[in-house]
Amino acid sequence: MWLLFFVALRYFYNSLIYMKDKIVFDVETKNSFEDVGGRDNLEKLEVSVVCVYSYNNDTYASYREGEWDKLAHVFQNAGLIIGFAISRFDLPVMKKYMPFNVMALPRLDILDEIELAYGSRISLDVLAKTNLGTQKTSHGLEAIEFYKRGEWDKLIEYCTHDVHITKQLYDLIQKQKFIHIPKRYTNELIKVPLNFKELELPATLF
Repeated sequence: MWLLFFVALRYFYNSLIYMKDKIVFDVETKNSFEDVGGRDNLEKLEVSVVCVYSYNNDTYASYREGEWDKLAHVFQNAGLIIGFAISRFDLPVMKKYMPFNVMALPRLDILDEIELAYGSRISLDVLAKTNLGTQKTSHGLEAIEFYKRGEWDKLIEYCTHDVHITKQLYDLIQKQKFIHIPKRYTNELIKVPLNFKELELPATLF
């Protein structure tokens, strides 16, 4: 009887998550680690723009200074947030902008999952080239220059493209349950099994 109860409870919570949105996001900053004295000063980085993909709406959106309340609403209504290196970069940087604990958001960090399965980290660009036949359009330092020059269209395009690549990788892994990683020096492709366990109990945030 207890087993049936817990199965029913898990089904209820899983259904609750899937009624909510699932989003993919990426953060760009106004300054670099060099500007703030190194990676130990992550909290000193300032956010320029956050780009988001919504699975429920099948749309991309961007948020910048003056729109953090709108972004907070997007996060609050997400059953799962997905990204690349979000646990060690994007979410910690976003902490000071959100009126709740962003680290408590139900999340899936693709880089964390790869590191657990493969034993080391690998860049988004390399994964995109190897598995999707595409690549990043720029890099983080150039995105900072876009911000400094006021080139918002270029900045948002770059950030949105990173979100699109991350979404494509997530969808591919969900479909085939593995990813290819090129071996260093030889470029031999290693097939790394991945099975995302993304169904989590909703966190208490507010």
